[in-house]
Amino acid sequence: MVTSREDAHGLWSALAARPAPGGGDTGEPTRLPQAAWRLDPDPAIGPDEVRVDVERLNLDAASFRQLREQHGTGDAVREAVLAIVAERGKMQNPVTGSGGMLVGTVAEVGPQSTTGLRVGDRVATLVSLSLTPLHLTDGLSRWDGTSERIPAQGHAILFGRTIAARLPEDLDPALALMVMDVCGAPALVRRVIREHRVLTGVDPSVLVLGGAGKSGSLCLAMARAERSPRVVAVVRDDTEAQAVDRAALATHVVVADARDPLGLTAAVDEVGGPVDLTVVCVDVPGCEQPAILVTRDGGTCLFFSMATSFSAAALGAEGLAADVRLLMGNGYVPGHAELALSLIRENPGVRGLFDQRLAEEGA
Repeated sequence: MVTSREDAHGLWSALAARPAPGGGDTGEPTRLPQAAWRLDPDPAIGPDEVRVDVERLNLDAASFRQLREQHGTGDAVREAVLAIVAERGKMQNPVTGSGGMLVGTVAEVGPQSTTGLRVGDRVATLVSLSLTPLHLTDGLSRWDGTSERIPAQGHAILFGRTIAARLPEDLDPALALMVMDVCGAPALVRRVIREHRVLTGVDPSVLVLGGAGKSGSLCLAMARAERSPRVVAVVRDDTEAQAVDRAALATHVVVADARDPLGLTAAVDEVGGPVDLTVVCVDVPGCEQPAILVTRDGGTCLFFSMATSFSAAALGAEGLAADVRLLMGNGYVPGHAELALSLIRENPGVRGLFDQRLAEEGA
């Protein structure tokens, strides 16, 4: 189903005040932008919209992995992304349902916009490309299809409720984009840690699956900043283990396959056993039940990966008779961008991991 910009404008602006209307001439319910099959990327903006000249796209890790595994070569991945955007008016991987984010310069602001953005602002969107009208004009000719970060030219439309942040002047734009792409993860981890502290009077132990990645390393840094007494990083190999250890982001670093329930459980048992909070930051499916197994009864398992299956997590917890609170990570938490950027500024260990990733990708 195609969602017109008029539909999206009305729904997006009034969503807080009334439920989404249904019906229409087709007899189908109106879709919000993320659920719609196609969006209208017409550059003419509505009264509360913003048009952004696109400079770079950043695919989310799960989507990029799926495209790379399906299409193989970089040229084929590039053609797949172009086809998706042309067909759907947005970048929404049809397999994972996810997209990513973008960087660009504000070109036009509607008179009723409440975003606070001004023409000329260089911004990063803090919502998914899966709900952002997008049109590309350069055929992604500067992208070789081998990296999540895509030099691009075109335009995108921000709705009245779309959140975007001005790029900080003290950080490299590529670094800021990489941080903002996953900034919801550490903010939500902080919230859960503080909730646990209020309810129990003690600081929770924390385990992060995928501790060497972008979201994972920020979650580790947040756990350390919040004084968690035991912070366990689970990584996939010795190279990642050494990197996390050098960065001093965890009290314990474990090399294990996050998809292997028995192997992961045995490895975690060697460093103190189940934890109060498990955070899943890996971009592969099949980690739901292993994550639940290493979370103590009464604890919380936070899934911050687009590869997560809700049914596998819910039914897996039931099948394991696990009294564990299951949370699906929401990429938006008030103040999340500045919080994540402050971690990069203040924690040299996590900053080093991000700088190394940028260097390896040739940024």
